[in-house]
Amino acid sequence: MWVFLGLGLSEIMGNHRAGRSGLPAELGSHGGYTPSAESYEPMTTEPNHRGSLSGEGLRIGIVVSRFNSPVVERLLDGAREFLRRNGIGEEDVETFEVPGAWEIPLALDRLAAAGRFDGLVALGAVIRGETPHFEYVSSGCAEGILRVSLDHGIPVGFGVLTCDTGEQAMARAGGEKGNKGREAAEAALEMVNLLKDRLIEGSA
Repeated sequence: MWVFLGLGLSEIMGNHRAGRSGLPAELGSHGGYTPSAESYEPMTTEPNHRGSLSGEGLRIGIVVSRFNSPVVERLLDGAREFLRRNGIGEEDVETFEVPGAWEIPLALDRLAAAGRFDGLVALGAVIRGETPHFEYVSSGCAEGILRVSLDHGIPVGFGVLTCDTGEQAMARAGGEKGNKGREAAEAALEMVNLLKDRLIEGSA
């Protein structure tokens, strides 16, 4: 069985599952809102500041888990293709392989500390099995990735999937549910440019 870290730690731990968030079960965890491929599109209300998707002059590091490689390779392909299409040459994208999702945060931490990259992307797939091992790995990975981003002030695109089945995993790795590797790369690039332009700090 497969598991994906796609919506954040609260979803992983089940805090917002249907019937556990105080909402009627038939409304689901989002109060009747069902995310779709269009959920990632820009808001119709124009924000004051938004990072561009231009990759010119940027360097991106990708940490990829070797475990569940058939899924992760598709995530990696999606991330690389997106970065290439947005102006980042192959020589400016470096990939670092680790054994599994548990090891992703440490690799990210060292890369962030080295200061060689403008942004980072984490890619992996965690599979639910018969024991609580999944919960420990998925939550530890998510918390570690968040800590790296906050401690070092560097954007980290989150593309570690947590799914119940292999079919769910493949659907989110270039299948009918899109490619979460691509989305993670897009999020990282947008945040890099938002922070690079110092818009968040109000100095633009």
